[in-house]
Amino acid sequence: MKKVSGFLGKYMAIIVLAVAALALFVPKSSMWIQTSWVNYLLMVVMFGMGLTMKLSDFGVVFSRPKDIIIGCSAQFIIMPLLAFALGKTFGLERSLLVGVMLVGTCPGGTASNVITYLSKGDVSLSVGMTSVNTLLSPLLTPALTYLFLRTSVHVDVKAMIFSIIQVVAVPIGLGILINKLMPKVCEKIKDILPCISVTAICLIIAAVVSHNSEKILSTGAVIFAVVILHNLLGYVCGYLVGVLFKMDISRKKAVAIEIGMQNSGLATTLAGSAFPDLSMATVPGAIFSVWHNISGAVLAGVFRRMGTDKDTENDEQQESS
Repeated sequence: MKKVSGFLGKYMAIIVLAVAALALFVPKSSMWIQTSWVNYLLMVVMFGMGLTMKLSDFGVVFSRPKDIIIGCSAQFIIMPLLAFALGKTFGLERSLLVGVMLVGTCPGGTASNVITYLSKGDVSLSVGMTSVNTLLSPLLTPALTYLFLRTSVHVDVKAMIFSIIQVVAVPIGLGILINKLMPKVCEKIKDILPCISVTAICLIIAAVVSHNSEKILSTGAVIFAVVILHNLLGYVCGYLVGVLFKMDISRKKAVAIEIGMQNSGLATTLAGSAFPDLSMATVPGAIFSVWHNISGAVLAGVFRRMGTDKDTENDEQQESS
């Protein structure tokens, strides 16, 4: 099972792309996966994340509060602003604008921790930022969504808060509690958790894409351009934040990945629950779910090489001295 999980983690981008392509061009192949399952599947992913976490993982919040504050502030400033600016620049109709904004106002995705690890980045900082961002999301996601969209659409803030607490806070909390009470059991099953998470993510993507295939294909290239730019500009801005605050290379990687990779599965869920009359609002999250896993895998390869080059440079300097 450990080998299977390793294989799925290594080739996650290709697997996700294949699943998405199949669901998009042959939607009947995935129509058996009901969209009503998305919430439960996302809860499984969050619960699995909780099982791998300990209260000590939040220690970075107290030992390095400056890094956490910088990363979390950048997350909830940069991505919503980018989403709003791109939506207005490309003249998205309000359903798609809502979907893009939800992607921007959601916390960083759990996949960011895996990509940071593969990138030889600061994993503890990544986990700390993801944890704090997720805990802040019940308040900040609906607040920011309302701040940016109140003039054009009605935002059901209560529904969003309830959905985030139900889908994110409760499963993660239960996972941490079980890990606290039964650490040996969690240690034994941790090798199969990546397999379960990747499977759940693929099922979410297949469900969302297959049931929205006509809408996705009918939106044209514009929404794809917006989603791709949103993700890539998030990486760039996140890295520049690290440069601005003179972080070392591992922290720059963690901040860039955390900001660029959003919890788009949550954004898709919120689009369906908080904006049921805007069916196209689920499309940006569905596209982002596929794209950021692909770009994240590519970025991990680039960042990993940067880290190796830096290590080699340090070794050479030590030898010369």
